[in-house]
Amino acid sequence: VQLQASGGGLVQPGGSLRLSCAASGSIFSINVMAWYRQAPGKQRELVGAITSGGSTNYADSVKGRFTISRDNAKNMMYLQMDSLAPEDTAVYYCNAYIFRVVAGRSYYWGQGTLVTVSS
Repeated sequence: VQLQASGGGLVQPGGSLRLSCAASGSIFSINVMAWYRQAPGKQRELVGAITSGGSTNYADSVKGRFTISRDNAKNMMYLQMDSLAPEDTAVYYCNAYIFRVVAGRSYYWGQGTLVTVSS
């Protein structure tokens, strides 16, 4: 089982970016999926999460600007980021609690994708 995050890049303040997270492998089902981020010199923090039923929660710092969605049929999760600010600059990681086809379940991490907000 693997998670692959993509979509990062350089964007100007006030701009938008959409990140994707793809889960692949012998997956039976995916429970909660989440986005985390780690800014230079800081600890990794939760950006937000989404359940298999589509319920979401967000960190206060991104509420109203970021939107998490998922496509259960494709084992995909997305992070739409609007009104980006320099303080959103970080490596963004996806995380998921996955039930494997062969008995077992674990949390998995994607490799991270860098988002830089700068003029």
